[in-house]
Amino acid sequence: MPSAVLHVSVDCADPYTLCQFWSQVTGKPIPDEDQPGDDEVGIELEGGIDLLFLKVPEPKTVKNRLHLCLQPDDPRDEEVGRLIGLGATLVHDRRNPDGTGWAVLADPEGNEFCVLRSAAERAATS
Repeated sequence: MPSAVLHVSVDCADPYTLCQFWSQVTGKPIPDEDQPGDDEVGIELEGGIDLLFLKVPEPKTVKNRLHLCLQPDDPRDEEVGRLIGLGATLVHDRRNPDGTGWAVLADPEGNEFCVLRSAAERAATS
Protein backbone atom coordinates (compact mmCIF):
# COMPACT_ATOMS: atom_id res chain seq x y z
CA MET A 1 0.00 0.00 0.00
CA PRO A 2 1.51 3.40 -0.92
CA SER A 3 2.15 6.26 1.49
CA ALA A 4 0.57 9.70 1.22
CA VAL A 5 2.32 13.03 1.86
CA LEU A 6 0.72 14.63 4.92
CA HIS A 7 3.08 17.56 5.59
CA VAL A 8 5.85 19.37 3.79
CA SER A 9 7.93 20.64 6.71
CA VAL A 10 10.27 23.62 6.78
CA ASP A 11 12.79 24.11 9.59
CA CYS A 12 12.99 27.74 10.69
CA ALA A 13 13.77 30.13 13.53
CA ASP A 14 10.31 31.74 13.77
CA PRO A 15 7.50 29.45 12.61
CA TYR A 16 4.65 31.95 13.00
CA THR A 17 6.38 34.78 11.12
CA LEU A 18 7.50 32.50 8.29
CA CYS A 19 4.03 30.97 8.10
CA GLN A 20 2.57 34.50 7.78
CA PHE A 21 4.77 35.04 4.71
CA TRP A 22 3.70 31.73 3.13
CA SER A 23 0.06 32.39 4.06
CA GLN A 24 0.25 35.58 1.97
CA VAL A 25 2.04 33.71 -0.85
CA THR A 26 -0.60 30.96 -1.06
CA GLY A 27 -3.68 32.85 0.10
CA LYS A 28 -4.28 30.16 2.73
CA PRO A 29 -5.13 31.27 6.27
CA ILE A 30 -3.21 30.40 9.41
CA PRO A 31 -5.54 28.49 11.77
CA ASP A 32 -6.69 30.47 14.81
CA GLU A 33 -5.11 27.95 17.17
CA ASP A 34 -1.62 28.74 15.79
CA GLN A 35 -0.06 31.68 17.61
CA PRO A 36 3.22 33.66 17.69
CA GLY A 37 5.80 31.76 19.73
CA ASP A 38 4.44 28.31 18.80
CA ASP A 39 7.05 25.71 17.86
CA GLU A 40 4.88 24.41 14.98
CA VAL A 41 2.65 26.50 12.72
CA GLY A 42 1.11 25.41 9.44
CA ILE A 43 -1.30 26.13 6.64
CA GLU A 44 -3.41 23.63 4.73
CA LEU A 45 -2.77 23.51 1.00
CA GLU A 46 -4.91 21.92 -1.71
CA GLY A 47 -5.39 18.19 -1.34
CA GLY A 48 -5.18 18.28 2.46
CA ILE A 49 -1.39 18.62 2.54
CA ASP A 50 -0.02 20.95 5.21
CA LEU A 51 2.90 23.32 4.78
CA LEU A 52 4.32 23.03 8.30
CA PHE A 53 6.94 25.32 9.84
CA LEU A 54 9.00 23.84 12.68
CA LYS A 55 11.21 25.77 15.11
CA VAL A 56 14.84 24.62 15.14
CA PRO A 57 17.84 26.23 16.86
CA GLU A 58 20.26 26.23 13.92
CA PRO A 59 20.06 28.66 10.98
CA LYS A 60 19.87 27.61 7.34
CA THR A 61 23.39 27.22 5.97
CA VAL A 62 23.27 25.62 2.49
CA LYS A 63 21.02 25.28 -0.55
CA ASN A 64 17.73 23.44 0.00
CA ARG A 65 17.65 19.82 -1.10
CA LEU A 66 13.88 20.14 -1.52
CA HIS A 67 11.99 23.23 -2.63
CA LEU A 68 8.54 24.36 -3.72
CA CYS A 69 7.76 25.34 -7.31
CA LEU A 70 4.89 27.81 -7.54
CA GLN A 71 2.66 28.24 -10.59
CA PRO A 72 0.84 31.55 -10.16
CA ASP A 73 -2.57 32.46 -11.58
CA ASP A 74 -1.16 35.83 -12.67
CA PRO A 75 1.79 36.25 -15.06
CA ARG A 76 5.06 34.99 -13.60
CA ASP A 77 6.81 38.37 -13.58
CA GLU A 78 3.90 40.03 -11.76
CA GLU A 79 4.00 37.27 -9.13
CA VAL A 80 7.76 37.64 -8.70
CA GLY A 81 7.23 41.34 -8.03
CA ARG A 82 4.44 40.63 -5.54
CA LEU A 83 6.53 38.08 -3.65
CA ILE A 84 9.51 40.41 -3.46
CA GLY A 85 7.12 42.99 -2.03
CA LEU A 86 6.14 40.46 0.65
CA GLY A 87 9.77 39.99 1.69
CA ALA A 88 11.21 37.41 -0.72
CA THR A 89 14.55 37.99 -2.44
CA LEU A 90 15.58 37.09 -5.99
CA VAL A 91 18.34 34.45 -5.81
CA HIS A 92 18.71 33.37 -9.46
CA ASP A 93 16.94 34.79 -12.48
CA ARG A 94 16.39 31.93 -14.94
CA ARG A 95 13.84 33.84 -17.04
CA ASN A 96 14.55 33.93 -20.77
CA PRO A 97 13.87 36.72 -23.29
CA ASP A 98 11.26 34.52 -25.04
CA GLY A 99 9.21 34.31 -21.80
CA THR A 100 10.22 30.80 -20.81
CA GLY A 101 12.16 29.94 -17.67
CA TRP A 102 11.61 30.63 -13.99
CA ALA A 103 12.82 32.74 -11.09
CA VAL A 104 14.45 31.34 -7.95
CA LEU A 105 13.50 33.33 -4.87
CA ALA A 106 14.17 32.92 -1.16
CA ASP A 107 11.67 33.43 1.64
CA PRO A 108 12.54 35.71 4.59
CA GLU A 109 14.58 32.92 6.25
CA GLY A 110 16.50 32.08 3.05
CA ASN A 111 14.60 28.97 1.90
CA GLU A 112 14.67 28.83 -1.90
CA PHE A 113 11.59 28.33 -4.06
CA CYS A 114 10.82 28.76 -7.76
CA VAL A 115 8.17 30.80 -9.54
CA LEU A 116 7.18 29.20 -12.83
CA ARG A 117 5.05 30.59 -15.66
CA SER A 118 1.28 30.70 -15.24
CA ALA A 119 -0.85 28.15 -17.07
CA ALA A 120 -1.90 30.88 -19.55
CA GLU A 121 1.74 31.78 -20.25
CA ARG A 122 2.59 28.10 -20.81
CA ALA A 123 -0.36 27.66 -23.17
CA ALA A 124 0.62 30.75 -25.17
CA THR A 125 4.09 29.36 -25.89
CA SER A 126 3.14 25.71 -26.49
